[in-house]
Amino acid sequence: MAPSTATPPTFTRAVEELRAATTRPEITLEEVPAPQRLAPYAHAIGGTVLRHGEEVATGRLILLHDPAGHDAWDGTMRLVTYVTAELEADMATDPLLPGVGWSWLVDALEGHSAAYTAIGGTVTQTMSTRFGDLAGPPAAADLEIRASWTPTTEDMQAHVHAWCALLASTAGLPPPGVTALHS
Repeated sequence: MAPSTATPPTFTRAVEELRAATTRPEITLEEVPAPQRLAPYAHAIGGTVLRHGEEVATGRLILLHDPAGHDAWDGTMRLVTYVTAELEADMATDPLLPGVGWSWLVDALEGHSAAYTAIGGTVTQTMSTRFGDLAGPPAAADLEIRASWTPTTEDMQAHVHAWCALLASTAGLPPPGVTALHS
């Protein structure tokens, strides 16, 4: 008997929940191509954060599914994210920034009751100076958060909402319902 080529119902439901998630107005979500070699089934969404009409953070959230599971995943589903935002140069040199960036992810997952296990990742802060034909601002600073975790609940919307909260924190947006005062 030939193996079934039908998409597993568990993955189909998870993708439907990703698509149904809503977010705050500053964040735009769209489906983007998913990597094809990481798992038998994959789906990805991209997010862009706009503040005053300017792009201040971007990210990708990738849902991976392997019906056979992976020991490292501790399950059959895995969420992988990459989030990046431009920073003010003085923030990029703060030695506490990586720990704060990681806490944004963990706090967002816990705050949205997005149960998980096997979480891991990196937080990178970079400073770039442009020269020659690429001359521009004196220095550019970025923060990158790369992480993955295994959802232990079938509520994928909770994970998307947590991921959007991570995007918002990385972009420096105030919490929903709070208005930032301009100096």
